[in-house]
Amino acid sequence: MVEKRTPVAVKEAIERVMKRVKQLPPETVSLHEAYGRILAEPVLATHAVPPFDRSPYDGFAVRSKDTEGASGESRISFQVVDHIGAGAVSSRTIGAFEAVRIMTGAPIPAGADAVVMLEQTVQNGNTFTIRKPFEPLENVSLKGEDAKKGETIVEAGTFIQPGVIAVLATFGYAEVRVARRPVVGLLATGTELVDVSEPLAPGKIRNSNGPMIAAQLARMGIACRLLGSLPDDEDACFELVQKAVEECDAVMTTGGVSVGDFDFLPAVYARLGAEVLFNKVQMRPGSVTTVAHLNNTFLFGLSGNPSACFVGFELFARPALFSMMGSGKPYLPYEKALLAVDLTKPNPFNRFIRAVYTSTPSGARVAPAGFNKSNSVTSIARGNAFIVLPGGTRGFQKGDEVDVLLIGAEEGVPAWVLN
Repeated sequence: MVEKRTPVAVKEAIERVMKRVKQLPPETVSLHEAYGRILAEPVLATHAVPPFDRSPYDGFAVRSKDTEGASGESRISFQVVDHIGAGAVSSRTIGAFEAVRIMTGAPIPAGADAVVMLEQTVQNGNTFTIRKPFEPLENVSLKGEDAKKGETIVEAGTFIQPGVIAVLATFGYAEVRVARRPVVGLLATGTELVDVSEPLAPGKIRNSNGPMIAAQLARMGIACRLLGSLPDDEDACFELVQKAVEECDAVMTTGGVSVGDFDFLPAVYARLGAEVLFNKVQMRPGSVTTVAHLNNTFLFGLSGNPSACFVGFELFARPALFSMMGSGKPYLPYEKALLAVDLTKPNPFNRFIRAVYTSTPSGARVAPAGFNKSNSVTSIARGNAFIVLPGGTRGFQKGDEVDVLLIGAEEGVPAWVLN
């Protein structure tokens, strides 16, 4: 008997997944291991930045009141009484018409309240002249103007990118509290699959979904356990999936979730007692995407078709895994763009078209990345975005504004376009 499936809206499917996410406990890693992780606690400024009033340029520290009246016709002369570089401190207190030669980042010496940039002077030995007046604190970076001690600089839940690494290093975080990465197991189903290193035979195809999902996980900073392939046998499927659930925070299968005679995963979910959150979605490609939940472990049943598998992972698995790690922005980033071509095909369900998104001075443009059926592989390689066409629309014309989800970016906000 063929199982009857009731499709759910994409937004509802995502919400069902996200409601069951449990955040994983944190762990401590060294700063050198922190890139690509997610902060488990906020980064606080341990001191002011800058930690003292300093010069942002190479030049001369002076008293601003000594520059009053300077002009091209009435240049004012200064005597250089000291020379300091970054990391050094002058012992001199500047007097009338005195100056200290100062390098970028060096502390402003006592008595000075302005910096004359080197190119604003005419030098002659230990003296120089200027042709303009300087205001108090002109060309001075003030203590704490970038960050004050105790201030929250980066919120918990932030993806640690190179800029965050710089902040962590600035404030002396040699060790960082980050969310634990989920343990993700990967199973491929179908006796038609052969390894990438094996020659093709009649009726066989190479397993492209497994390496693709492993790479999608790696892009998130998550390693995966390759648990092998499930044979087309229900009992064997049950035993392997049961063991995977016990060992992993999430288990991903590709194929075996349709309604064919050899698609055993729905029966396996039932035998495990897993809660099936949905087994059909109002979307193309990937309508047969199935997600189940058992003992805080997710079972992501992704389509065996490469493009459908790719879309299902990005829409459902990606935000769930990022949320397990405490991410405050687990969704694909959202943009608007103008269509570069006509897309006249009607859309009874939401369509996610693999696309090339380009930002230009005249505005963002987007176009399909090539062949876009659910079994396509080439469009995945060429694309960097999804064009999102809402269900119930009759087609779009070149120049129409459409919704776009960006692929490969680190983090995003909830995509309300998925209603």
